[in-house]
Amino acid sequence: MKTVTTTPELLQSTTESNSHLFDDWFDPIETGVRDRVRGLIEEMIRSELDGVLSRPRYGRRAEPAAGSDVAAVVTGHRHGSRVRTLTGTFGKTEIAVPRARLNTSDGKTTEWKSQALRKYQRRTLAADALIAGVYLAGTNTRRVRRALRSVFGGEVGKDTVSRVWRKVKGDWDAWNSRSLADEPIVRLILDGTVVRVRLDRKATSISLLVVIGVRTDGQKVLLAIKQMGGESTEAWRTVLDDLIKRGLRRPELLIVDGGTGLESAIAAVWDSVPVQRCTVHKHRNLLAHAPERLHEEISDDYNDMIYAATREEIEKRRKAFIRKWRLKHRAVADSLEEAGDRLFTFTRLPQSQWRSVRTTNAIERLHEEFKRRIKTQTVLPSADTAAMLFWALLAAGQINMRKVDGWQSLATKPIDQKIDLAA
Repeated sequence: MKTVTTTPELLQSTTESNSHLFDDWFDPIETGVRDRVRGLIEEMIRSELDGVLSRPRYGRRAEPAAGSDVAAVVTGHRHGSRVRTLTGTFGKTEIAVPRARLNTSDGKTTEWKSQALRKYQRRTLAADALIAGVYLAGTNTRRVRRALRSVFGGEVGKDTVSRVWRKVKGDWDAWNSRSLADEPIVRLILDGTVVRVRLDRKATSISLLVVIGVRTDGQKVLLAIKQMGGESTEAWRTVLDDLIKRGLRRPELLIVDGGTGLESAIAAVWDSVPVQRCTVHKHRNLLAHAPERLHEEISDDYNDMIYAATREEIEKRRKAFIRKWRLKHRAVADSLEEAGDRLFTFTRLPQSQWRSVRTTNAIERLHEEFKRRIKTQTVLPSADTAAMLFWALLAAGQINMRKVDGWQSLATKPIDQKIDLAA
């Protein structure tokens, strides 16, 4: 048998290989604060109990107040303390929690429960929020544990991350069933995106159908996010029916991506509501109908039309676009005519709103940010997780939505006049 000799140099090398960057970074400020956390928490809980018992620890029965013959009532008594471990953004610490029995009206006693430190609580809410926030930033469970090791003074267990995520799931379920009757929604933006999830141990593509509402003050708000097998009429109808069931008011304008499934679902629910087809989606559709050598010319003509300064100029360039491309490549002209007036609904509104109404970019940006954050996971663990994760990014403040451009004129109704298409 070969004997392996262990030298001091080898031991040092092995020790160094197991060390981590920042292990020897001593911060006296952080250390000083954390050393005082235990005393601060214990004092906070003791003060809470003092208030309940109407006297401090070792204090006597209070004397009657001046002019009163009623003595202060002692509502219970202390009986020792118990040691509990609490993890917060300050790290992990052991604290002595005082115990007490409170008198009840039937002559019995009951255990006192602190409101500051709940029963069975092992982490502060800020710690849970930090764990969830790191996970939502696109970090998988293993990396969450590593990233927060220095903050919590040790690795965060896999079970801990799972428990925090289950709490997020409870909030997600409540959000999905909330009433929308009091939401002052005047406009809806609807679009879908495809993500990869694991179903029956196989990577599968599903669609996330997203609905954003615009309130009367212009603020955008997420109303629904549903995971479906695709963007069929039935899938979108399920989403719209759920919104109506929860009390959503009839919107004044709909901004859509142009999918036939969504168009059919809208026709069945809100047939007379003005619809704006996304100009970006139509641009992509036009390019798909032509060879690549024509793409630049099509884009130039299309942008000149869509981004013209006035309604009259848009009408003029629309006629010119159709005349030109009927002769040069008819499929492009036919594709533009397929969208009809719904591609130009924005021209019936004040110009200050044109930028926010022309496209579904508000949702597209959310899709891009969502996919950027899940990039490290490649395939999400389940379809339900995909929808919940999308919602949680907004609910946790990881992604923020601002007011729409031109919100000051949202009360202005679209004019009824249609564009003259005689070409």
